[in-house]
Amino acid sequence: MKAVRIGHFFRNTGKILFIALVLSSCASMQVSRVAEDEEIALTDKWNDEDSRLVAGEMIEDMLAYPWLKRFNKEHVGKEPTIVIQRIKNKSHEHIAVDTFINDIKRAVMRSGKAGFIASGAEREATRRELREQDLNASESSRMEMGEEQGANFALSGTINSIVDQLDGKRVTFYQVDLKLINVQTTREEWNGQKKIKKFMKRNKFSF
Repeated sequence: MKAVRIGHFFRNTGKILFIALVLSSCASMQVSRVAEDEEIALTDKWNDEDSRLVAGEMIEDMLAYPWLKRFNKEHVGKEPTIVIQRIKNKSHEHIAVDTFINDIKRAVMRSGKAGFIASGAEREATRRELREQDLNASESSRMEMGEEQGANFALSGTINSIVDQLDGKRVTFYQVDLKLINVQTTREEWNGQKKIKKFMKRNKFSF
């Protein structure tokens, strides 16, 4: 009987300690809202600020190249259109490439100097919508097929990384390469590169 009471005591004690640990953990947690453009770097990994800054700087460089002036001179009053073929993540970590692509698109469209054509999957979805309209929409409201706008240029690239680590210190190097190809002539009109290097030192007493 005494052994049963001791076992019951330790089980209850264990439950109490567990509940106390959970409550302590919750009490130490604090969440606050911050500005969306404020950088909060908890690690040396690629983050949203890297995505936004790299996209902005690379697009600014791309639009400063001669291809844009040449296009505007040859096609007066026409806006050059771009399609993103593929931006591949070859780095050591997971990177939200779609977020980076959207940052690129916003940077281009914000400039007012070029526009974007939907990607292959998006185009196919739009074509299905047009086929549906051709069958079901009224004549006055349906959109005509065969009126798609072709892309003048194709943008593609890669994200690479190198990690160097020793004795609690780590240097992470990212390199983003993008290139712009003239769809009609296959001429490479622009080749841009952006590098980021991050240094992280682990606290001696961290675990």
